[in-house]
Amino acid sequence: MSAAPTANQADGNAPKKGSKKLILIIVGLVVVLLLAGVGAFLLMQKNMSHQEGDGEDGTEPVAQVAETKAKPKVDPGAPPIFVPLEPFIVNLADRESERFAQIGINLQVDDAKVGEQMKLYMPAIRNAILLILSRKTAEDLLTAEGKVQLAGEIQRGAARAMGYEIEEPEPEPVASSEEDGTDEAAPAPKKRKKKKTEDYNPILQVHYANFIIQ
Repeated sequence: MSAAPTANQADGNAPKKGSKKLILIIVGLVVVLLLAGVGAFLLMQKNMSHQEGDGEDGTEPVAQVAETKAKPKVDPGAPPIFVPLEPFIVNLADRESERFAQIGINLQVDDAKVGEQMKLYMPAIRNAILLILSRKTAEDLLTAEGKVQLAGEIQRGAARAMGYEIEEPEPEPVASSEEDGTDEAAPAPKKRKKKKTEDYNPILQVHYANFIIQ
């Protein structure tokens, strides 16, 4: 008679164990779904922040920033940056008489970093300018056109001394025989080579502080 209740108790405990397993499975599925939702939300937030960094919030992409810094532009509202050089005293190339020039120069640059860089290259810059001046005669420097031409040569020579590749400007065409009144036939003009892309020169202008020829 005592065996029957024991069997009934075993049958009564079976449903309880099955329900516990079902609850554990449901809880596990809920946890997995929550983790998947959190991961999707974080991925969406990352994509949105990446798109905003591409220009929607006013910031520039990395490629555009690098391109902008490659060639600095001059801000018209910013104060000009000048690099003064010590005066040059050099003998000119005149053969008839001994002539010399005393010239003070200020170089205007497009960026303050270039001005600091010039201090490192100053011996090379002064050497380049001295060589340019030593090839000039007093007649070359007495006219306004000669001073303008000298400023251009100094601008290019100083930049080359700092490692910049600057090309010489194309020479102006010579007047034909009809214009100067001669009867000689002018030689056929040579074909000009296509000019390369514009050279970048950090030296914007050359300003004379003083200009004395004796």
